[in-house]
Amino acid sequence: MTVVPLPLAQTVPGGELIHGAEGGSVVRRSVLPGGVRVLTEAMPGQRSATIGFWVGVGSRDEAEGQHGSTHFLEHLLFKGTKRRTALEIASAFDEVGGESNAATAKESTCYFARVLDSDLPMAIDVIADMITGAVLEPAELEQERDVILEEIAMDSDDPTDVAHEKFVAAVLGVHPLGRPIGGTPAAIKAVSRDSVWEHYRRYYRPEEIVITAAGGLDHDVVCRLVLDALRTAGWELKEGAAPVERRSTARATITGTAGLHVVKRPVEQANIIMGCPSIVATDERRFVMSVLNAVLGGGMSSRLFQEIREKRGLVYSTYSFASAYADAGYFGMYAGCTPSKVTQVLALLGAELDKLAADGITAEELRKAVGQLCGGIVLALEDTGSRMSRLGRAELVSGEFQDIDETLERIKSVTAEQVQDLARVLASAPRTVTVVGPFDETETFGL
Repeated sequence: MTVVPLPLAQTVPGGELIHGAEGGSVVRRSVLPGGVRVLTEAMPGQRSATIGFWVGVGSRDEAEGQHGSTHFLEHLLFKGTKRRTALEIASAFDEVGGESNAATAKESTCYFARVLDSDLPMAIDVIADMITGAVLEPAELEQERDVILEEIAMDSDDPTDVAHEKFVAAVLGVHPLGRPIGGTPAAIKAVSRDSVWEHYRRYYRPEEIVITAAGGLDHDVVCRLVLDALRTAGWELKEGAAPVERRSTARATITGTAGLHVVKRPVEQANIIMGCPSIVATDERRFVMSVLNAVLGGGMSSRLFQEIREKRGLVYSTYSFASAYADAGYFGMYAGCTPSKVTQVLALLGAELDKLAADGITAEELRKAVGQLCGGIVLALEDTGSRMSRLGRAELVSGEFQDIDETLERIKSVTAEQVQDLARVLASAPRTVTVVGPFDETETFGL
């Protein structure tokens, strides 16, 4: 059971950290010339591998006039490079039965692929080419602008998505994390090709890049392939260059707007979220938060589900959630119900959180929550993609690699008293409520 620190500088012989993980897998980390970080997990017996190229930049990092650029780039890097057309990029993975995709988040962007172990060299070469050699053709950019606007419109038609977006914006206020990842229609229409290019040139650099891979692989071979691909692309990889510093974890001042926020939509079901600011990603209470969520709204046996759906039949879906970032986070409870039941459901959401804070949880609830979480973690890490992602988050977020056994022990060590203490913190915070439904903005729902 080990927590391995991941220093930015090379502080061990050979510039590597090596860790024997669970199941006979081996985790290795190297800092290559240029400050490029490579982390791999070799998994015995695997015939596939997942490779991810991470850039530690997300929607929160966009400068004024560049909002939406991060998500824009996620689309555009698949549209062609100096060496490959968009069709050639897609065909490279299709013809070997592989999968490729990308994901933009608020603090990172990841371009990834899952292929047979024998096709890993191809995947590294293609994604490295996308990362380093994007051309951002004006015609492609304009076409993709329309695609992204369609994507935003699709999300805007989903009242659940609208409720979540409005809730986060209200809780986090002017903090950059409060902005939508994909940008707003106005921002996407306004952002220029030069602004997107400037964003690309600023962040897509060797010292920003983290490459993680898991499955049937050899760490040394991966490092060699990465170096060859980046040098072929013309990147200057200086010996001894250090990666960029990780984000500050100093708690940000959150100036959100507590209280009720009503979004009028002509829908048959109202979507409700109630919550508040919460802990950051590196907070020691993150394991306590996981247990709290499992008890309160983490499944069909959770308090919210049992009380609001099973006992009263007021909703079809209800759950709790928490999102944590480097310097801010939020907690919320969701429910969807017919418009006439909103007042009653809102009262029940608040009452369940208050009850958790006042009375705590039982030993049986703690046991079930720990079992649910431990089982979910182990099952989730059965595939190479999840392990690839775990390495990326460890490098970019916490600077520590924690093996599965250690994670499970941390969850098992959570006490009922710790859960109640955190519930008290959440219950005492000013609450933000978002309601999306066929209501006037003057509606109060008894709040």
